[in-house]
Amino acid sequence: MKEAEMEEEEVLTHLDEFYAKNTSYKRVFSSMCTYPHPIAVKVHHKFIASNLGDPGLFAGTAEIEKRVVRWIGTMLHNPNATGYITTGGTESNIQAIRAARNSIGAKNPNIIVSESAHFSFDKISDLLQVEVRKAELDEEMRADISSVESLIDSNTVALVGIAGTTEFGQIDPIREMSTLAEEHNLFLHVDAAFGGFVIPFLERRYDFDFALSGVTSITSDPHKMGFSTIPAGGLLFREDHHIHHLQTETPYLTRRTQHSLSGTRSGASVAAAYAVMRHLGMKGYKKIVENCMDLTRRLVQRAGEIGIQPIIEPVTNVVVLDVPELNETRERLHKRGWMTSITRKPPGLRLVIMPHITEETLDSFIDDLKRVT
Repeated sequence: MKEAEMEEEEVLTHLDEFYAKNTSYKRVFSSMCTYPHPIAVKVHHKFIASNLGDPGLFAGTAEIEKRVVRWIGTMLHNPNATGYITTGGTESNIQAIRAARNSIGAKNPNIIVSESAHFSFDKISDLLQVEVRKAELDEEMRADISSVESLIDSNTVALVGIAGTTEFGQIDPIREMSTLAEEHNLFLHVDAAFGGFVIPFLERRYDFDFALSGVTSITSDPHKMGFSTIPAGGLLFREDHHIHHLQTETPYLTRRTQHSLSGTRSGASVAAAYAVMRHLGMKGYKKIVENCMDLTRRLVQRAGEIGIQPIIEPVTNVVVLDVPELNETRERLHKRGWMTSITRKPPGLRLVIMPHITEETLDSFIDDLKRVT
């Protein structure tokens, strides 16, 4: 920081230079985030000073958070779910496994995830000193249930199913995992950070949420397909007693205990989530998902016309294409301004069809894909 003051206009002009270096979402196919809804942006600014780390000072914002949790819970078949709005899927997953570890209390705890699980579970292994066992995948890039079962032992505290995997958008066999969890008296966490605001609005029904009696907790992020501002993740538990395993005494605040991972928490993103959910409602989200899925099908069709097929048929609005010279093709697309990513196993060109993608953008991308392959 320099000694001299700088006029506001000069500061803003200076920051514009940095902002110009950011990538616009318009040509981004690699991200599971998107432009927040305009109403979310307005409300975020209004509640910018709210700190849910001390909810007694911001009672109105705390009430908003309870409503957002109840609405997400209702969408996931449990209006009585308890939880809070986190910074995102990573924090939610950490807290869910922390609750599982603390509630079961195994000497050398382990959890079982699939090979397609988000990298947050590698962080969890380090932070919580929990062994993370990775089950094999089936041909559809879902957790192989027999592999999951084979990894369970007396120190297993939780199973983790993914609903909307980061790489393929696939949904693990959560119903079968629910049965396993109940048979072995285990905690079952569902990471639906992406899928939580997608799967309930698909034409086909998938069993993945609290409708399954074995599901203990769910991650679902409003700042992804929920159109809220960043950061706004969601962590929900089936029952109150699970969240009690996360409590810490906070003697100098307005509340005596706190169950969140972070102390200071943004009330602005919580209010933004409330605003966009209240504004769109279930019907609004359904229209958004339907549009994304229509574009997903169009992408598969257009890619097929130039001889490129998906590695698996898309389940959600994530497509992985089997393209020749994968790394070189991605680099050529990047030079044309397209941001894409690559899956690990099997390798493919990963494309997420978020609401910022339009039909015109999609067709332009396919035209460029044809030129570079």
